[in-house]
Amino acid sequence: MSVDTVPVTGWGRTAPTAARPIRLRSYEEAVAAVRGRGARGGIPRGLGRAYGDAAQNAGGAVFDMTALNRVHAIDAEGGSVLCDAGVSLHRLMEVLLPLGWFVPVTPGTRYVTIGGAIGADVHGGNHHVSGSFSRHVLSFELLTADGEIRTVRRGTPLFDATTGGMGLTGMILTATVQLQPVETPLMSVDTERARDLDDLMVRLTTGDRGYRYSVAWIDLRARGVATGRAVLTRGDHAPSAALERPGRLAGSTRARNDPLPFRPGRFPAPPAFLPEGLVNRTTVGLFNELRYRRAPRARTGRLQRISAFFHPLDGVPHWNRVYGSGGVVRYQFVVGHGQEEALRRIVRRISGQRCPSFLAVLKRFGDAAPGWLSFPVPGWTLALDLPAALPGLGALLDELDEEVAAAGGRVCLAEDSRLRPELLAAMYPRLDDFRALRAELDPRGVFTSDLSRRLTL
Repeated sequence: MSVDTVPVTGWGRTAPTAARPIRLRSYEEAVAAVRGRGARGGIPRGLGRAYGDAAQNAGGAVFDMTALNRVHAIDAEGGSVLCDAGVSLHRLMEVLLPLGWFVPVTPGTRYVTIGGAIGADVHGGNHHVSGSFSRHVLSFELLTADGEIRTVRRGTPLFDATTGGMGLTGMILTATVQLQPVETPLMSVDTERARDLDDLMVRLTTGDRGYRYSVAWIDLRARGVATGRAVLTRGDHAPSAALERPGRLAGSTRARNDPLPFRPGRFPAPPAFLPEGLVNRTTVGLFNELRYRRAPRARTGRLQRISAFFHPLDGVPHWNRVYGSGGVVRYQFVVGHGQEEALRRIVRRISGQRCPSFLAVLKRFGDAAPGWLSFPVPGWTLALDLPAALPGLGALLDELDEEVAAAGGRVCLAEDSRLRPELLAAMYPRLDDFRALRAELDPRGVFTSDLSRRLTL
């Protein structure tokens, strides 16, 4: 176990705080660490892909879960896996794909641990069909503040408080997860362009029911009649018969001989030090124009590897460095069906400010999860990355928070680094229930984080 204090940040590389990392290698070490935590408590941390301060703990401990990474059992017939909380989605894909199974939900990166996926109740491009990650969790073992290990099952208050609870109800040690059957390591992908935001929303509303996965990249630099123009990508897992189609994917012959490999590509990492301002209005404008123009107006049935479809940025290690030392702010919100005008206003506002965001994604959410602090609710969600050093960014996002709250929407806590606490109750109606359960379960604040202090969770 480490005793040195080190600076810790989220993936956004903003607002570092000093904490004592404790690398846990066994359940016994986990129990000892929780019982021996200091006055500032501790928070579990996986691979550090939360953008904000959810896995930081100024002056306290950060429990590194990544060494707890065993896959204990796979039910290859029923399609479930029992594994440690520190197992990554990447590792599960390596293990499960050769057996004909895939993770039920994956966010935009596969470098997320199972514990992190549950604690943030992550969502993916299939939310309109499959919901968030917690829908597929059968049970988990939770180490609570009293040093006891509890088995937590679906339908209980502790399950609903923990899924989306950002690690504040305890430390997940193991989980049993239901899986998605697949026949190949490929996706059958349809791509089309939308001329503006209204055109995009019509295409999503009328066509999503025919696809398991659906996601749209929006050009937030476009203005006027082109505001909200987008590239819509939708698809599903390709059946084995797709491997017989010639000319669809390089290497398909090897795929026929080895039908379920997982071989994601990888590019060199950006330099550790890049010039400030590399991501700016000019460079993003050029990138967005090129991306939109190069996208097909309409293309169907293209075969694409799973890694390229779900996680294109994972092929570039430490891609967050392109924003420079100032870091990046991820802003993600959701507004419900019937609040389309609020979404239009926000998109027009961001576009009018000429915000340099080359990563902006719009999706439709399906049914909400029962998690008290789970982010997804039925409606429209937009996620965008912005340079943290952008002048006026804080004031702009504060105003957008007000717009989202007034529309009955919410901001994603797993990505957040700056939401004002007075808006939290309006966004999360079960907040008081969460606080009450946490106060009863952990009255001394054993599990705490910079996020929990900032938002008084």
